[in-house]
Amino acid sequence: MHITYRGIEQQKARWGMIFVLPSLLYFVVFSFYPIFNAAYTSFFNKKLLSLQSPKFLGLKNYTYLLQSKDFWNSIRATFTFTIGTFVPLVIVSLLLAVLILNLRQGRKFLEMAYYSPAVLSSVVAAVIWLAIFDPRGLANQWINWLMQTPGVDYKWLAHPVMVQLSTIMVYFWKYIGYFVIIFIAGLSAIPISMYEAARIDGASSWQNFWYITLPLLKPTVVLVSVIAMLQCLRTFSTQYLFVQSGAPQAPINVITLNIYNTGIRDHLIGRASAMSILLFSIMLFFTWLQFKVSKADEVSY
Repeated sequence: MHITYRGIEQQKARWGMIFVLPSLLYFVVFSFYPIFNAAYTSFFNKKLLSLQSPKFLGLKNYTYLLQSKDFWNSIRATFTFTIGTFVPLVIVSLLLAVLILNLRQGRKFLEMAYYSPAVLSSVVAAVIWLAIFDPRGLANQWINWLMQTPGVDYKWLAHPVMVQLSTIMVYFWKYIGYFVIIFIAGLSAIPISMYEAARIDGASSWQNFWYITLPLLKPTVVLVSVIAMLQCLRTFSTQYLFVQSGAPQAPINVITLNIYNTGIRDHLIGRASAMSILLFSIMLFFTWLQFKVSKADEVSY
């Protein structure tokens, strides 16, 4: 009996490996290899179209970037965008999820309405908002109607502060529904008996939210926080299309856009690879930090 059981377990493990192997190969080829290749390339003075052998530079690409005002401006632009998008995304999506879950009618419609922008590609979303932010577009018309300032151009794509706000609004509109659905799934997993017991004890709605919903929703909050942060740190399409449409580059020159310009436009693949590794390190650090601070491995009901 022991030998038969062991043979069955080995067979299950073998078939499990066979089913996992395609996905594993995909990650090795398209995720792990590019990371290691970029780390290797970052130590060389490699140019995109040059036929000469790349020259080994050691850490010079990294020291150059750490002394570059342009790179530090990209750090500033990236963190400005991330903070301006990440915080409202997490807070507003949680509040909307709570409100939608408490509705008796129209819940499914609101879920689909909020989620619909998430199915659009980032390019399509940026193109839609480029039309809205046009001087003759709906953004100026709405603000002028609210503020009673007819004919005023708020320079959504020209003023440094407004163009940063514009990119934040595009990402917020695109991803808010996606995170609302995740929060709704997390809220639905909380047992109703917890709220019924709290209601019997005389707890208010605010106390239910603060002492029951938030603690039990912590794993979902961590998941949404990590995904939202990573999405913000690797933003590219919106900033690229806005710059191509005439917006000033410096305020929205995020690291990914700087990587693209350095590698594709300037042909400096080695320096662009160094920037990629630095961005990867930043994303890795903040992901680790969120898990470290939250300590949300298990939640007991």
